[in-house]
Amino acid sequence: MSGNYSYVYPHPAVTTDVVVFTVIDERLQLLLIRRSGEPFRGCWALPGGFLDIDEDLDACAARELAEETGVTGVYLEQLYSFGRPDRDPRERIISVAYYALVPANRIQVGAASDAAEAAWFPIANLPELAFDHGEIIAMAHQRLVAKLDYSTIAFQLLAETFTLGELQQVYETLIDAELDKRNFRKWALALEQIEETGELRRRGSHRPARVYRLRERDRLHYLK
Repeated sequence: MSGNYSYVYPHPAVTTDVVVFTVIDERLQLLLIRRSGEPFRGCWALPGGFLDIDEDLDACAARELAEETGVTGVYLEQLYSFGRPDRDPRERIISVAYYALVPANRIQVGAASDAAEAAWFPIANLPELAFDHGEIIAMAHQRLVAKLDYSTIAFQLLAETFTLGELQQVYETLIDAELDKRNFRKWALALEQIEETGELRRRGSHRPARVYRLRERDRLHYLK
């Protein structure tokens, strides 16, 4: 960028924060980092950081997520902008929040950059959080559950191959309720978003189940 500019109004700083969801041990969990610097040194927080002056918002979210946790190549969607004047003690900072969904078996988490540690936490049992990140997480969770009714967003939590039972378990985890097996399978197959691999998978003493894969893993489909 070139040129020098002078404005009447002071400029707030801009950050991105990312809420990363996965399912581990049949529980919805999210990824947090332990802050190594002030403010809130030692507290758990969402991965994120400051937007570079010549950087796109989506690129900033992906970069900060990779730098602080090692997580790359995940589905990212912009959630909301948080701009309460007192949300950050350092200065006037507006955060553009994102949320991401990733299968647990696709990533290996490792702290980097200004994060002292990175770890998964059940959403029902989160530690004390820095800034207004509890508010951001609550909104991301609400958005995720709401989109189940009209999109294939939950499919982003699936491994490369899966059974219909595993797909149903993802939905039951997200809504925290049991679903009728026959009706769910009929609904899932009618979407025409999955295809058989020709393989069978046995779980415990149950009969082998057909194995499926997504037709378009990197694309989110809207159903209504």
